Amino acid sequence: MPATKPALPTRYARPELLAYGGMAEVYRATDESLGRKVAVKVLSERFAQDGELHARFLREARTAASLSGEPHVIVIHDVGETRRTRLPFIVMELVPGGSLADRVRHGRVPVEQALDWLEQAAAALDRAHERGIVHRDVKPANLLVADDGTIRVSDFGIARAAGNDTLTITGTILGSSGYMAPEQARGEATTSASDRYALACVAYELLSGRRPFVRANPTAEAHAHATEEPPSPRAFDASLPPALDDVFARALAKEPAARYASCASFVDDLRRAFEPATSVTAPLTAATVAAGPPLPAPPPAEPSVTRHRTRPRRGAALVLGIALLAAGAALAWALGALGGDPSSNTVVVTRTAQGRTVERTVTQASTVTEESTVTTTATDDRGGDRGKKGDKRTGPPPPAAGGAGSALNDRGFRLLQQGDVQGALPLLESAVSSLSGSGSITEAFASYNLAWARYSLGRCDGVAELLDRSEEIQGKRKEIDRLRKQVEKTCGD
Repeated sequence: MPATKPALPTRYARPELLAYGGMAEVYRATDESLGRKVAVKVLSERFAQDGELHARFLREARTAASLSGEPHVIVIHDVGETRRTRLPFIVMELVPGGSLADRVRHGRVPVEQALDWLEQAAAALDRAHERGIVHRDVKPANLLVADDGTIRVSDFGIARAAGNDTLTITGTILGSSGYMAPEQARGEATTSASDRYALACVAYELLSGRRPFVRANPTAEAHAHATEEPPSPRAFDASLPPALDDVFARALAKEPAARYASCASFVDDLRRAFEPATSVTAPLTAATVAAGPPLPAPPPAEPSVTRHRTRPRRGAALVLGIALLAAGAALAWALGALGGDPSSNTVVVTRTAQGRTVERTVTQASTVTEESTVTTTATDDRGGDRGKKGDKRTGPPPPAAGGAGSALNDRGFRLLQQGDVQGALPLLESAVSSLSGSGSITEAFASYNLAWARYSLGRCDGVAELLDRSEEIQGKRKEIDRLRKQVEKTCGD
């Protein structure tokens, strides 16, 4: 504990020690110029004599101040040096609600509250990363709770502008062992992916009640981060949804490139992992009880479209706007719900003045990876053409049963969402029969929906074959794999 109070500028009156750590002390004081309580972080005198550490602390002040005002980032009011001893200090908003470390020590928090806090911390870190700033010490103690219950990310104390490591001390590992990314534990370059790993460790602790790697000492814990695979959070809380395993496997991947591309996309997947338990309420049967919470059914199928790589001739049929928007929405929905990352692939459908419709698939970096002209033709339930007389049409008509099969699948899916699996079953049986052999994504969705409906009602007949067909059309999906494992466990090979 420091022996004396620092000689702060006189405007910061009555400093009281709040906390102290390895490099600095934090005081509560009154800013008499503005009439408010503030927190003042002062570099410890024994470190201030070190030129490199002194420079690092001043750089911390400038880095933190550059983020001041961003959502969920602690506000910096002033930067300066003490009188006489010239110790560098930072004046910041006082957050009296404690930190997430305090909350964890007092027991588990509700899942929704934990997800809200993680979402706010994610927003702050993603913004810092956009500015080229890496925190390097994300942990519960640096996530403060404001009076209104929201999060403030604090202590960018060892944060530096990405790519500028001139103040790194050889052999020094910066960070906290319980939340340290593998590359950080190995003393390698630290990037925004390291912050995302640390946030995943915080999430793991909030949701399961403990850190992913708990060891007898910090060195052993850091080594575990670098060399061991994380245990399932359900090993510490069996009530957690199985879908969390896949989320944390990606978030805590050893290789930075294999992790989520943003903190926000990680938290989005955490939220989705908790949705299956409430998204479809199926009847409780022996099979569903043994398998746990039901999986969500895939979205309604994409409406029938005829795609062309060339510009259509003048006078081509007018594109039906409503059907087109539905197609784009369904495809984007599918990318998220069936294992894709909604933040990494977005389908944008636009209409030109010449009647040409362009569909673009956009990656996270907003790079156009595919562009095609789409001409949409409305069909009735029998698959027949409903276009106005005189319209010119391009491309072959959709399969005769396509419209009816798609509509049946959509109706069945809506009943699944409402929990009426018995009512959905005959509709989905008819949809699969109608779409059989078409090889369309609608057939893949309908096959999965029917497999899920049969299994949730305690039936095993044909479920594996339906899953095989869905996978044959759309490729590997984690939802298919998960349901397949449940089927094998309950029904046998």
